[in-house]
Amino acid sequence: MIEDARKTLSKHARHEIDQWLAKFPADQRRSAVLAALREVQHENGGWLSIELLDAVADYLGMPKIAVYEVATFYSMLETKPVGRHSVSVCTNISCMLRGADDIVAHIEKRLGVKTGGSTPDGRIHLKREEECLAACCGGPMMMVDHIYHENLTVDRVNAILDGLK
Repeated sequence: MIEDARKTLSKHARHEIDQWLAKFPADQRRSAVLAALREVQHENGGWLSIELLDAVADYLGMPKIAVYEVATFYSMLETKPVGRHSVSVCTNISCMLRGADDIVAHIEKRLGVKTGGSTPDGRIHLKREEECLAACCGGPMMMVDHIYHENLTVDRVNAILDGLK
């Protein structure tokens, strides 16, 4: 099975996973699963196919179901094709009180998609509502491709979205 994983996972992905594996005791290989999935997703245009999930499971020596559970639990992992850029807007209480709902509505209207959808050109994926992105002092805020943007206004949101190629 590990030979199949070696064929499916790139040399670079295996190298990155191996670096994470080196941080944990040999009998705790599953501790590297989240890092492995992030790397493989990054190389695959932002999503994880069943074939890639299976390859990660085989490479780490984990049951496939355990990898599927991780891939479907964490909101930063996608199990279907999505837009090239990932946009998440925090809608927790701190951001909501400072206008996050209006920001979400503006982005949905501007992009022509609802949360959870991707633009028809495949440029932007507006992730489902995020419970908290841990930037309560800077609300309303959003994360674009893992970069925080705080104290949002409609004009700032437009500039950020316009900058995405």
